[in-house]
Amino acid sequence: MHMMRNLPKVLLFLVAAAIFFSAGSASGVEKTLQGEALLLDIYHKNMGKLEAKSFGLPLFLESFELDDRVHVDVYGIFDFPFSSVVKVLKVPANWCDIVSLHPNIKACTYREQPDDWLLTFYLGSKAYQPLEDTRHVISHYRSVVRQGYLDIILNADAGPFGTKDHRMRFEALPLVGGRTFVHVSYAYSDSVALRLVAKIYFATLGRSKVGFTVTGTDENGNPAYIGGPRGAVERSAVRYYFAIQSFMNTLRYPEERRFSMRINEWYDLTTRYRKQLFDLDKKDYLTFKAKEHANQVTLQRRIGAGTQ
Repeated sequence: MHMMRNLPKVLLFLVAAAIFFSAGSASGVEKTLQGEALLLDIYHKNMGKLEAKSFGLPLFLESFELDDRVHVDVYGIFDFPFSSVVKVLKVPANWCDIVSLHPNIKACTYREQPDDWLLTFYLGSKAYQPLEDTRHVISHYRSVVRQGYLDIILNADAGPFGTKDHRMRFEALPLVGGRTFVHVSYAYSDSVALRLVAKIYFATLGRSKVGFTVTGTDENGNPAYIGGPRGAVERSAVRYYFAIQSFMNTLRYPEERRFSMRINEWYDLTTRYRKQLFDLDKKDYLTFKAKEHANQVTLQRRIGAGTQ
């Protein structure tokens, strides 16, 4: 009954919280080399998909759902040199400004620990919420930087509503012409209770929520898209991919203009895919994010001063 009363909150988490993904570990030279070789192989085998630009961009997506595990991979090409991508994304603090573009992330803060970085994500509804009304998930940040390969992993052992083993992974390889092949992946494991509640939600209130994988055609011959938890995680994966892209795209502008430009660009990118990603009117999104960003800056300053 408790889970049923919190049905909207459970949905919120399904849509937003899988920001800590991907199989694998960043430790060990053998595993790093394997990841690099695998990513290069994926690029060569999928050049046709990237050139087809089914998203209107050099981008493609794959996902699967197995038992209690949902996993999504997004692959694409950034028009930035590999060295620039490494310089920006190997900085843990930058990830807070990236993930907080998502409507359900109300703030993100970072702390340096001995041999570790901790990022705290504050999850809430799509409308504005004060931080005291949000749920917190703490993620460990790890990275491997090699010549010609970047591998970043954020992982959280536990999350809200009985979920566990959250993983986010970002990988990158240099391409000719000053471009970079990138991979963003999500995965998390849910509980039996959460799967039951999710099944009820996506059969009722959330039945119109879909992802990007085409499962067939409807009665009018139009594409039919995957729904349920897999569709929800696909939506989040693409939202975070666009968040990384928007962050990179605005770095060439003066710092005082970047935040405003980031939230505008992210909104415009996501609303290209209105069926999957539209949630808020632009005015509301920009207003909420401006207030949430101010909260995030204040909270991070308190952490830096040792008062939080």
